[in-house]
Amino acid sequence: MSRVPHWLVLVLILLVAGISATVYKISALGFPVTPDQLSDAWTVQARVHIRASGGPVKVNLQLPGNTPGFNRSNENFVSREFGLTVENERYGRDAEWARRRARGVHNLYYRATWFRAQTDTQITVRPDFPPVPSLPEPFATAANTLVEDVREHSADIASYTAEMLRRLNDNDPSQEIRLFLNSQEYGADHTSTAQLLLAGARIPSVQLTGIRLNSLERNAPLVRWLAIHNEQRWLYFDPASGDQALPEDFLLWSIGTDPLAQTSGAELLDTQITIQRNSLSSLDLAMQNANEKGSRLVEFSPLGLPLHAQNLYQMLLMIPLGALMIVFLRNVVGMRSFGTFMPVLIALAFRETRLLAGIILFLVVVGVGLLLRFYLERLRLLLVPRLAAVLTIVVILLIGVGVVSYQLNIEVGLSVALFPMVIIAMVIERMSISWEESGPRNALIEGAGSLVMAILAFLVMEQLLLRHLMLVFPELLLVVLAITIALGRYTGYRISELGRFRHLQHSADDANPATSRD
Repeated sequence: MSRVPHWLVLVLILLVAGISATVYKISALGFPVTPDQLSDAWTVQARVHIRASGGPVKVNLQLPGNTPGFNRSNENFVSREFGLTVENERYGRDAEWARRRARGVHNLYYRATWFRAQTDTQITVRPDFPPVPSLPEPFATAANTLVEDVREHSADIASYTAEMLRRLNDNDPSQEIRLFLNSQEYGADHTSTAQLLLAGARIPSVQLTGIRLNSLERNAPLVRWLAIHNEQRWLYFDPASGDQALPEDFLLWSIGTDPLAQTSGAELLDTQITIQRNSLSSLDLAMQNANEKGSRLVEFSPLGLPLHAQNLYQMLLMIPLGALMIVFLRNVVGMRSFGTFMPVLIALAFRETRLLAGIILFLVVVGVGLLLRFYLERLRLLLVPRLAAVLTIVVILLIGVGVVSYQLNIEVGLSVALFPMVIIAMVIERMSISWEESGPRNALIEGAGSLVMAILAFLVMEQLLLRHLMLVFPELLLVVLAITIALGRYTGYRISELGRFRHLQHSADDANPATSRD
C-alpha cells in the first residue's frame, strides 16, 4: 500500500484548519462574508418614572433575559444619584436602584442593543413538578374532567398543551372551559388559566413576558407567552392561539408573574419601554458577539489592533494573494518575468498611483533608465558601482518626474516616489543584461511579462471582497499557503506550452501523412 505524500498531508491539514476557523467565525460568531454588510439591531430603553417623598427609596426592574436568536451589547444604566446593583435571580436578572433620601420625580433608565445571532439560548432552570391545585367545587370536577379529556386527545406534553390552549381559545368553549373563563378568580387571562389547568396534569409551566421588537408603537406593549417543560427542554406556546414557538421578533424580558418594576418608599408612576430600530455594521456586532461569548479569536487577530495598524496589516495580508497569483502565472500559465516577487512590489506601488498612471510612470522610468544603463555599459564599470549608479539614476528620474508633474498640476506624478527604487533599478539592470545576452525580444517579453503580472496582481489585491475576507478571516492565509504548496508540486504542462507542442504535433503529422489519415 503506497504511503500518502507528506506534502499532501500538510496541504490537507492547512486547508482544514483555515476553512474550519473561517466557518466557525461565520456560523457561530456571525462574522460577515461581505464588506459593508449591515444587520438589524434594536435599541431597547426602559424608563421607570417614580415620585419619592423624601425617605429611603428602592426601585427594582427586571432586566431582559436571554432569548433564542438574539444577543445583547452596549448595556448601560442611567441613574443619577442612585446606587445600582444588578443581581442574578433564578430565572433572570434584576436591577436595583437605591438612595438614602429622595424627593420629587425621578426617571431611571435601562438601555441595551439587541441583534440577531446564531444562538439557541434556552431557559436553563429545570422546574419542579407542580402540585395538583386544590380547587373548590365545581372547579375541581371541571378541572379533572378537562385533564382527562385532553389527555385522551393528545400524545405527549407538547400536544397536550396545544390541545388545552385550543380549547381555551375556542369560539364555542365547553361548559368546563366556560366555567373557568367566567370566573373572576381563575379566569383573569388565558395564560393564568392555562397554567392552572396544566398544573392539574402536573406539567411545569412558566409565564413569559416580553416585547415585539418590530412594534411601531412609541410605548411598546408587553406580550405574554407560555413556556412548558417536557422533561427535556422548554417549549414555547402562544396562549392566545396555541401555536408553538416564539415569534422571530420576540424579546424575552421576564419570567414569572411579578410586575416589571416595583418600588419601595416611592410611588411608581409608570414604566415605559421604547424601541428604536437601527442598521449597524455586521462586523461590529460580530465582534461584540465574540466578546460576549468570551472568544479570543478577535483579540488575537488584526481586528483587535488600532485602526491605523489595521490599514497596514490589511495591505500585508494581501501580499500572499499577490504572490499566489505570481506562482500561478509562472508555474501554470508559464509567463516569464524579471524576478519572482518584483511584480507584487510593483502592484503595491500601483495602489497609490492607480493603475493607468502607474503603468505610464513605470514605462517612463524603466525606459529612460534602460537608455542610461546602456550608456553606462560603455564606461565598463564594475558590478557594484554600476548598480549604485543605476539606483542613483532611478532616484533622479523619480524626483524629476515628481517635480515636473507638480509644475504641470498633475498630482498623481508625486506618487511615483512610492515605486520601490531598488526593484526598479534591478529591473533596469536585469533587462539590460537580458538584452545583451538573449537579444531585445526576450528582454521585452520578460519586461512585458513583469508588467502584466504586476497588473493582474494589483487587480487581485484591490478586490474589496478579498481585502475584507483577509482582514476578517486571516486564517485564510493557511488556505493560501496550502494552495501555494500544491502549485509548487505541479510539474505538468504549462498553458503557454500548448501552442508550441501543437506546432510540434502539426510538424509530426506533416512528416507522417499516413498516420494523419488514420
